[in-house]
Order: sequence, then C-alpha cells, then structure tokens
Amino acid sequence: MKLAALIVLPLVCLAMHAPVDAEDQPVSEVTPEVVYLWPDGAPGAVGNEPLDQPRITVYLPPADKATGAAVVVCPGGGYQHLAVTYEGHDVARWLNTLGVAGMVLEYRLAPRYHHPAPLQDVQRALRTVRAQASEWHLKADRIGVLGFSAGGHLASTAATHFDAGDANSTDAVERQSSRPDFAILCYPVISFTSEAVHSGSRKNLLGENPDAELIKSLSNELQVTAETPPTFLVHSAADKPVPPENSILFFQALRKAGVPGELLIFEQGPHGFGLGKDDPALTQWPKVCAEWMAKRGLLTP
Repeated sequence: MKLAALIVLPLVCLAMHAPVDAEDQPVSEVTPEVVYLWPDGAPGAVGNEPLDQPRITVYLPPADKATGAAVVVCPGGGYQHLAVTYEGHDVARWLNTLGVAGMVLEYRLAPRYHHPAPLQDVQRALRTVRAQASEWHLKADRIGVLGFSAGGHLASTAATHFDAGDANSTDAVERQSSRPDFAILCYPVISFTSEAVHSGSRKNLLGENPDAELIKSLSNELQVTAETPPTFLVHSAADKPVPPENSILFFQALRKAGVPGELLIFEQGPHGFGLGKDDPALTQWPKVCAEWMAKRGLLTP
C-alpha cells in the first residue's frame, strides 16, 4: 500500500523536485463568473444580504491549457472574515497557469453563522462544480479542494466529512458527490482537541460552549479514513498562531489510514504566507505542489 511521503525543509534548494513549468502564460481575460450556490436561499439563511449568499467565483483556464481539473479554494480568516484576495483570487489565477480551474468559495461566517453552515457551503460548491463539469469542460473525477488556515480546516472537513449525494433528489446538484478527489491544505487549522488548537477558529465555528462530541467530530485528524482523498500539506515550523503540529497530525493520520500524501514544512515563515511571493523559499511551495499534482495525473489534459 502506498504511504505518504514526508518532506521537512529548512531554507534549502528544492533540488529533489523539478518544478512544473507553468510557462508564465497570461490567464484568460474573460471576466470570472460568479455562481450563487443556492439561488433561492441557503439552508438556514438568516437574511438576504451578500453575507447570507454563499457563492463561488469561477476562473477557467485558457481552453488550450485546460486539464479538466478544478479546485474549490477556501480562503482563511478564522471563520470570521475571508482573505479572499491573496488566499482566493490570486490562488485561482495561479491554478489557471497550470491549466486548472479555480473556484473561489465565499462561505458563511461567524458571528452570523456557525457549524454546519460553512460545511454545507463547501459541500454544495463541490457538488455544483461536478454538476457543471460538462458546461465548464471539467472532469468530474478531478475536483479537489484547497484551503488556507481556517479555510484549511474547512477543506480538511470536506475531505473527511462527505457523502455520495442523494440519488433521489429533484435537485441535480444534490445528486452529486461532495467528496473531493484530492485536497491541498496550507497552514491549516486541523485539531480542535490538541494543544495546537487555534481557539479563535474553534470558537467562531462552534460557539462559546460546544458539545464535546461536536469538538471531536470536527477535529479532523481524528476523522481520516481510507476514503480520505490524497492530500498535500504545507506549513511553517515557525507558525505560532496555527502550529505545524496541525499538519503533522493530519499527515500521521493519512499514513495510518494508508492514504497517499505529502507534507512540506519550511523552517522559517509566518502564518498566512499565501503563495509565498515575498519569500524566496516559500515561493517554492506552489511549484512542489504542482509537481505533486502532476504526479497524480491531474495536470495531464
């Protein structure tokens, strides 16, 4: 059985990885499409303002570069706000250079919403992309999820809490599976039970005094099974708000379950480094991630 591979990197050259050539081509000039996940109102919505209307912004790659893969991107922000530019739209544009469609998810947030609203939103986003796969020239078995920080918690929740869809639903979207085919977790919040917990994200998602079983069910290192999709993780050992133990715990759970994965830990770097544009070392992680995707066949048209 193929097990996950661990890579621990200080500030060194990544000679062991040949970067995928994205050719630095410009992305499509077409204005991204905004798709509301529930046009008639989200379940449990408490109003009809923009913050009550979860949606995805759809960035499709140039047709001649498209691989058929797509990624639902979950920006971070502690379940209270969204870093939608550098952990959202910028990431979708990077994915486009690889020939991958980027779907930036704006999910519901505290204090207006708590669990299960964000999970409902990411699951609906994955179902929507599958339901629209033909229209967007995607492959329904190449739909992944990517998340940063608290968005990484949401992405890891999608990767560990999913269903095959409701075959009897009159809603074509709800008939689709919510299981991502792969996951990319960037300095993610994972554990709600260990000393590495990011208490702000837990409080914003679950409220002041959540039930112990609910805390455990959303401590996602405890929810990994053999059905969890292959996962790429990146973190900084110097991350204090969300310690790297979060990624390590998830990686260890992948190994125990026999799920392929890769863990990249940099010696230095702050929390929230996004695509790492301001640091010569951190800028390498998107290249390593692209190589991982290529090895999984996700970048082959």
